[in-house]
Amino acid sequence: MWGKKVLVVGASGDIGHAIARTLHEAGAQVLMTGRSLKGLLRIKLSGAGPRPVLLAADLTSPADTDRLATELRMLQPLNAVVLTAGTYARSTSPDMLRRQMEVNLLGPYALLRGTLPLLIDSAGDVVFINSSHALRASGEAGQYAATKHALKAIADSLRDEVNDQNVRVTSIYLGRTAGERQREIAAMEGQPYVPGRLIQPDDVAGLVRNILQLPRTAEITDVSMLPRRRA
Repeated sequence: MWGKKVLVVGASGDIGHAIARTLHEAGAQVLMTGRSLKGLLRIKLSGAGPRPVLLAADLTSPADTDRLATELRMLQPLNAVVLTAGTYARSTSPDMLRRQMEVNLLGPYALLRGTLPLLIDSAGDVVFINSSHALRASGEAGQYAATKHALKAIADSLRDEVNDQNVRVTSIYLGRTAGERQREIAAMEGQPYVPGRLIQPDDVAGLVRNILQLPRTAEITDVSMLPRRRA
């Protein structure tokens, strides 16, 4: 992946951090976004890739999203966008649903539309880090699942729009993945947090690397990744 520029949205999260690190080790130049520069500065990358670029932005802010799209145009080419940003809440409050829609769907969608011309120019890739909730909603997580169902629809529609312009679109539907979010969910459920029984962020990162390195003669459209069942 030497010489490729990849935007990792939500790089300060557990999964985003692992993806950024893995792609950097593979030789890509990683452009990392997060809500705060302070959070991005905590990310440590060491590998073959060029110096990473840190781009702080709150994607729920239209002004921030427009500014980020402008900065990315100045940094072009852009070869791939990996969308990992998101939030999770169990709620029946319409205000919380609105918040989850802003973070999980509207912000990433706005950024994606702003960067799509760059991806068309480079015959690039879009990778949506989605959730198994996009395929089947479970109790008490209807709001979160609704945002993920919508994200799946965006990805499927986008694929039809841009495939003939040599842009590939992949959705990865993740089961429970070790990290701070799953620690919080375990606490909600009154269950012990056992990260060794969950998908590891590095597992996700390795899959993303393989998808981006796939020869252009093929496209992976949808992948489900679940924790391995144990006796």
